[in-house]
Amino acid sequence: MFTRTLNQVNDLPSIMRGELQKHEDITVSIITVSFNSVQTIKNTITSVLNQTYNGIEYIIVDGGSTDGTKEIINAYNDQISCIISEPDNGIYDAINKGIKVSNGDIIGILNSDDCFCDNIVIEKIVRVFKDYSPSTIFGDAQFFSSARVDKIIRYYSSRNFNPNKFKYGFMPAHPSFYARRDLFNKYGLYKTDYKTAADFELMTRFLYVNNVDYKYIEMPFVNMRLGGVSNRSIYSRFVLNKEILRACRENGIKTNYINIYSKYLRKIFEYWI
Repeated sequence: MFTRTLNQVNDLPSIMRGELQKHEDITVSIITVSFNSVQTIKNTITSVLNQTYNGIEYIIVDGGSTDGTKEIINAYNDQISCIISEPDNGIYDAINKGIKVSNGDIIGILNSDDCFCDNIVIEKIVRVFKDYSPSTIFGDAQFFSSARVDKIIRYYSSRNFNPNKFKYGFMPAHPSFYARRDLFNKYGLYKTDYKTAADFELMTRFLYVNNVDYKYIEMPFVNMRLGGVSNRSIYSRFVLNKEILRACRENGIKTNYINIYSKYLRKIFEYWI
């Protein structure tokens, strides 16, 4: 398996605005799923539209928001490739809808309360796909609280990931995960009978079961708000870890709750004081 790490400073070539025009034969489909995200959706949209890479297909799948989210999305109608607004059966069903209508060579997910760290993230991702031809790419993520959007309080590094880490509940940062679209055709979409861990299950299916090659880029791709669906309460964490255990067992990974809950010891060191 080809897993060479690219260091943001030393290995990844410097990229000037517009330098990747020659690479724009690669289309990147970015899918945003939203539901009543009126407070955050504008920042998400503008962070996509401000990307310097021109070969982006932007798809928004809204679950029938009633708080003004749809009105904000529609204000950018002429700059968004596809807008779907209808009830769905949860976040993973909505993501699957986006994948099914997408036409890009590469597919990535940007949540409706997240945004890209800077305007050349997609340029850098495409450069690596073009130069090294991996099947998947992932990087890091930064977290901030809604109260202090100007202060990063946790850094999620995927640097030490390898497929054996799945048994400890560790996976690459999902919002930094970009995959060639043919993988979804070959190995399947997100499983909609999972509430919060279908992203974990999909990555185990891709990277562990089917041994899909990957490349890690040592840089943050997205800024994320703390307090997502899977981490809102002790109960939501219980549901998440129960589904992680299920995903491991369904994909032939031997593990137990002791292994899975041990990841919280590692997470302590991700927080910045």
